[in-house]
Amino acid sequence: MATTKITSQQFRDEIFDYHTEKEWKSKSAMPVLIDFYADWCGPCRSVAPILEELSAEYKDRLVIYKVDTEVEQELSAVFGIQSIPTFLFIPVEKQPFVQSGAFPKKVFKEIIDNHLLA
Repeated sequence: MATTKITSQQFRDEIFDYHTEKEWKSKSAMPVLIDFYADWCGPCRSVAPILEELSAEYKDRLVIYKVDTEVEQELSAVFGIQSIPTFLFIPVEKQPFVQSGAFPKKVFKEIIDNHLLA
């Protein structure tokens, strides 16, 4: 399973409709990791292969999406994305949280294992 791009509309349909809902409750049956990136961003490009590997390693347990911040400006604004890469981690039952920066694979795995799948 590879990472896939998600639009603002798909996010509202599949994860959370921020137009109609006031309190966070994920619609997704699995935890979600969203990579906010831009094509021109060097650190974003360096993280992309790691996310592809994680997508394969955690298939059927975690969904990884990519959001092009230059195309999906509404979704980027909703989460206050001001620097890239920034990652939105969405557990199934808990509140989502945001982390900025290009992390090594080990750090992603720790966050996934301890906060998304725990």
